[in-house]
Amino acid sequence: MCTVTYLPLGNNDFILTSNRDETPLRTTIKPKEYIENGVTLTYPKDKLAGGTWIGLSDRKRLVCLLNGGFKNHTKKSSYKMSRGIIVKNILSAVNGVSFIEEFDFLDIEPFTLILVDWGLQLETYELVWDGEKKHFNKLNQEPKIWSSSTLYTTEMKQLRKQWFKDWLQKNKIFKQENVLKFHKSENLGTPETSIKMKRDFVETVSVTSVIKEESKVAISYFDFVEKLEKLSNV
Repeated sequence: MCTVTYLPLGNNDFILTSNRDETPLRTTIKPKEYIENGVTLTYPKDKLAGGTWIGLSDRKRLVCLLNGGFKNHTKKSSYKMSRGIIVKNILSAVNGVSFIEEFDFLDIEPFTLILVDWGLQLETYELVWDGEKKHFNKLNQEPKIWSSSTLYTTEMKQLRKQWFKDWLQKNKIFKQENVLKFHKSENLGTPETSIKMKRDFVETVSVTSVIKEESKVAISYFDFVEKLEKLSNV
């Protein structure tokens, strides 16, 4: 939920990969299918809150969330809804874009969200909720990296954008195995700022990568705490 890359492959195909930076004490259930509101969802579940930071829907939709908006914020004592529940609501909605446009996010903690929809053709959107206003935009089909504002300063974000730019220069053809190596990198910058990061109380606990190729969608999940690797075709 804290470092995300998006790679369009052409022909309505893509790879989206997400690192979850969290306390290793927080338990996660590996990705599996759930039926919610009559819709089949596939996602890794946060055992504490019951939500997720990344998931797939049989409505041909992917949603991925990062904590924080444009900048770090002061956390309130309580909010009306977990951000991880928002992810599931968008995944199961009849129309993800309409849900975002109509939903009142007031009193929900700031976040950044990527919506990928391939129901008719591949469309990718970015939603930034800064705690007061929603900033919702359709993105061009081009490579992009996001880093969570709650863990990374503006300077750190720029550094990571440069690392991604360097990776793009060396990888003209996008392959999932190569972008996974990037997401598992521990030798860029310092341990605190690297793509696979490690600090005193928070570290990269897992990597989730989704690849869509023609009618096939697969989710790969790597849990560094449980030493688990899982590959699922959706």
